Amino acid sequence: MKLKNALLATSFLALFIAHAQQKKGVVVPNENLITENIAEIPKELSNDVKKYSESRSASLAEIHPLKNEIIVNTRFGSTSQLHHVSQVMGARTQITFFDEPVSAASYEPTKGEYLVYSKDIGGNEFGQLFKLDLKTLQSTLLTDGGRSQNGGITWRKDGKGFYYSSTKRNGGDRDIYYMDPNNPKTEKLILQVKGGGWGIQDISPDGKQLVIGEYVSINESYLWLLDIATGKLTEISDRNSKGVSQSDATFSNVPNEIWFLTDKDNEFERLASMNLKTKKTTYYTSTIPWNVENYDVSEDKKSIVFITNEAGLNKMYLMNTATKAYKEVKNLPIGLISDARFTKNNQNIFFNQSTAQSASDVYQLNIQTGKTNRWTESELGEMQKSDMSVPKYVEWKSFDDLKISGFYYPASPKFKGKRPVIIMIHGGPEGQSMASFLGSNNFYTSEMGVSLLYPNVRGSSGFGKTYLAKDNGFLREDSVKDIGALLDWIAKQPELDKDKIMIMGGSYGGYMTLATAFHYADKIKCSVDIVGISNFNTFLKNTEEYRRDLRRAEYGDERDPKMAAFFDKMAPLNNTDKIKKPMFIIQGTNDPRVPVTEAMQMRDKLKAQGNTVWYLEAKDEGHGFKKKANIDYQRLAVIRFMEEYLVK
Repeated sequence: MKLKNALLATSFLALFIAHAQQKKGVVVPNENLITENIAEIPKELSNDVKKYSESRSASLAEIHPLKNEIIVNTRFGSTSQLHHVSQVMGARTQITFFDEPVSAASYEPTKGEYLVYSKDIGGNEFGQLFKLDLKTLQSTLLTDGGRSQNGGITWRKDGKGFYYSSTKRNGGDRDIYYMDPNNPKTEKLILQVKGGGWGIQDISPDGKQLVIGEYVSINESYLWLLDIATGKLTEISDRNSKGVSQSDATFSNVPNEIWFLTDKDNEFERLASMNLKTKKTTYYTSTIPWNVENYDVSEDKKSIVFITNEAGLNKMYLMNTATKAYKEVKNLPIGLISDARFTKNNQNIFFNQSTAQSASDVYQLNIQTGKTNRWTESELGEMQKSDMSVPKYVEWKSFDDLKISGFYYPASPKFKGKRPVIIMIHGGPEGQSMASFLGSNNFYTSEMGVSLLYPNVRGSSGFGKTYLAKDNGFLREDSVKDIGALLDWIAKQPELDKDKIMIMGGSYGGYMTLATAFHYADKIKCSVDIVGISNFNTFLKNTEEYRRDLRRAEYGDERDPKMAAFFDKMAPLNNTDKIKKPMFIIQGTNDPRVPVTEAMQMRDKLKAQGNTVWYLEAKDEGHGFKKKANIDYQRLAVIRFMEEYLVK
């Protein structure tokens, strides 16, 4: 008996060693990843991709109130953290050290001796506020630490405390609170509201009033004035004006006046001012036929910087608030600009800038001289400019003759003949694909010879409010038809292979991917669904409460029997019998937006039907992967999927 057991043990050991040796040349997923049916990934592929996977970016988090210094978000380890930069092209000194990404940060506004920042756990988006002592780098939890969202910090001018929004009362309504971060027990409820779309936009110079925004949907938002002492809430904007966006309000240097953005009586959002007593509104950017995306008012209220979105590219303008004259800031690289902010001394503007051949970095503009200095230069790994595809703006007509546009990144010219195509569909649904840096996706164009198309189907932002509303409610599948028209356009392009097309998208783009997979099953070769919606009825039932009504305003209300029936009819989950090609489903376990059940039910039904379906789930992620180890594995798995089902 002992001999038999010894032989069995020896046999088991030999099998174990053989299996281990077999896996030596294979990339093994980490302990947080759940994988099903994914083909083995050779380490040689990982080595090849590394050239493209080590790039990083930097974005502006905060400007010091007294010094010419900034805090940036960037990644040197596994996740994005806060870093301090004290001079032009100075060292990025890390000041937070967590396994979870750290997002928004805000300096105490008088001396800048500490920061308040936000962090969640595992991508659950229940962001908690922490105080960071900049001398000791020790963090103190300020909020409840539970299943609540906390953020939107607006400081008192004296720095003795801040106002913020939180869902902690019931998980659904986003109320307004006040807190002294040096004594968190001082926290008190300032305003109780109904709905998850409320947030603070500015505090009056005398500290007695807050401008509060009420977001209903991308097409509809309102402004309110809160008297802090009495709690009285007064409507600023006209609530009877349905289908109007009114947002981003800031107090002016003129008494009883605010600046804000609105698309009232116009296709695009304009910079405007309003007299709070008379409600008279004056518009200032009507000659620019594009959205003003964001703006900032200088501390002395004498200047405004604003950013426009012009067909997927950004421009920066400076305005004199006295004369209302404005001019474009010249000599900036063509690309994307975001988060432009004045320094407290009114002399400089910090902003983020990226191009097709450079990741996001932080720059500083001197207002007097017009000179721009680069403050960070993010590493791009081993990538060279010759490895990077430069986008081309393309247009096509949809089923109803509506003009649809997007960006086309051609495969490297070293590849001859018709090239395979990936259609990359943005989320939102009101997102927008812009002429951005491809990053690791340059591997597809440069090493695999695959061309990329980023469409802006109807419902995308940036093209006016009429275009934005063209996919709402019962019009939802019209946006899918825009992809159908794109498939026809591809078929007419001499350099593209209509028989080798992959659809890929995340969130709402994931729904679009799933819908395309059954509507146009014969025109695609495979698809990759990332955190996608498989049935709007189950999605709206299970998405977090604070988001539910906001999503109903966009997608439709599943409690309406007619809408519920429409959702059932259009649901990819209920049309899996029409899906003929291989599919890869990717999901985060902790996703509060599109719950993991959306992915699981789609996977299970496809498997039951005998379809080819790969599945990847990360137990420590939410709405998209944020941790490098998970991102790297996802990238490799998608490439293996493409090798098997697209480029063969």
